[in-house]
Amino acid sequence: MASHQTLGASPGPSSSSSKKKKKHSKKRRAIEETVGASSDPAPVDVTVDASFAGAGAPAPVVGYFPTGYDPLAAEEPPSARLFRHEKHHNRVELVVSAPGKGPDFVGRSYAGEAAAPQLCGYALGVLDKASGTLKIVPIASNKILRLEPHFEVQQPAHSQQSALEAGSSKADTEFDRRELTLAFGTKNDRAKDERWRSLKEQREDPSAYQDLDLGESRITSDATDSQASMNVRNIPPYNPAADTSEKAYLFDEIIPKNIRMHLLDIVGHFKSGEFASKGYGSFVSNRVNKLNELQGEDQQRLAWILSYITHLLTLLARNNSSKHKRKENDQATRGPMIPEAVHRMLLLMFIEPGSSALSSEKQELLINYILVLTLFADDFRSETKDICADLKMTHGMLKPYYDQLGCKSVTVSFKPSVMTLPAPIKFPSEVTKRRRQRR
Repeated sequence: MASHQTLGASPGPSSSSSKKKKKHSKKRRAIEETVGASSDPAPVDVTVDASFAGAGAPAPVVGYFPTGYDPLAAEEPPSARLFRHEKHHNRVELVVSAPGKGPDFVGRSYAGEAAAPQLCGYALGVLDKASGTLKIVPIASNKILRLEPHFEVQQPAHSQQSALEAGSSKADTEFDRRELTLAFGTKNDRAKDERWRSLKEQREDPSAYQDLDLGESRITSDATDSQASMNVRNIPPYNPAADTSEKAYLFDEIIPKNIRMHLLDIVGHFKSGEFASKGYGSFVSNRVNKLNELQGEDQQRLAWILSYITHLLTLLARNNSSKHKRKENDQATRGPMIPEAVHRMLLLMFIEPGSSALSSEKQELLINYILVLTLFADDFRSETKDICADLKMTHGMLKPYYDQLGCKSVTVSFKPSVMTLPAPIKFPSEVTKRRRQRR
C-alpha cells in the first residue's frame, strides 16, 4: 500500500511536458503577434503612369557593374557617354569613364551578355512618394547592359573606329569560332580545325609551293614556243610534240614523285582482303585484279594511278556534297582516307586561296585529271562505263571533256566504244558561229 500511495502521489512525466508546451505556445503566440503587428506596412496609394507610348523624351539606359565598382563611392562622379548605331537605332553602347586613370566600363546591347536570347521585357520604375506617382518607362533597346572594364591596352570603345559598326568583323567571328572549337569542340573537330588553319597559312605562304616536286618537263623548246602561242587550256600538263600516247601527257607532273610513297596503300588493302570494305569506286574495283598480273615498277605505277584516281574522286564528291549541303552515302564520299601530304597538294592545286569549294574551272580541271589517269590505267583504250558511274555523268556529258583532251572514240566489231588518244594530240578548233543576217 505504501508503495502504491507513493506512486500515486508523484506527478507523471506527461503532466510536466504538457505544462512546458503550454508555456512555449504562449511565448510563441506573443512573439508572432508582436512581429505581425510590426511587419504590416502602412498602405500607400500611388498612381501608376506607364509611358510606353513614348513621348519626345529618350528612353533611359540601365547598366550594372559586375566587378564591384561603386561609382557613388568615388571622389569624383564618372562621366557617361552613349553611342547609337546610325542604321540600327536599337544598338547602343554605353561608356562610363572612371575619373583619373581608371578603366573605361563599356556595355553593348549587341554583343556579350546582351546578345543572348531574351524572353522577357524590361522597364524602369521610379516611385515619387511626395506626389504618390509610380512612373514606368521602357529602357533603351530593352537591354540591361553589363559594364565590362576596358583598359588602355584594349583600346577604349569611344576611341575605336568601329564604335558605331554593327557587330564584329569577319576575322573576329572566325577567331571566336576557333576559340569555341578549342574549348568545347570534339577531338575530331579540333583536329579538323587545326588542319584547315595550317593549310590556310600555307596558301598565304609562297614558299609552300616550292616543296612540290613537279618533276622535270620533257617539252622541247620548239614545243614550248608553240604552246606559248596557243591559248591556255584547262587540262593536265601535256607535250603537243609527243609522238606516242604515253608521252602526250606528262605522267611525272600529273603524279609528282614526292607523293608516290603515299599511294601504295591499295596494294596492302588488296593483299589483305580489306579492299571490298574500303569503299573504292567502280573503275578501280574492276581493275584492281591487274595488280596480281604485274610485278615491280609496273605494279607500283598502276597502284599510283588507281589510288590517285580514288583520291580525286573523293575530293570531287566532297565538294558536290558540300554544295548541296548534305552528306551522301556513296562510295566516293566514304572512300579511303586521303593521306595528309596528298590532301595538302590537292588543296593547293584545285582550291583557290580564300575559298573552301571548287570553282567551275577547277572542277573541270579535276575531271580532266581523272580522265587522263583512266587512259593511263587502260593503256589508252578506256571504256567509259565505269568512270561514268563514279562521276555520276553520262557518256554524252563526258564527251566534251574527252574532246578537250584530244581523245577519239573507236568502235570495234559491235563492242562498246572505247576512248583512245592519238599522237600527236590534235585539239578541237574553236568554231565561231556567225549571226544570221536579217533581210
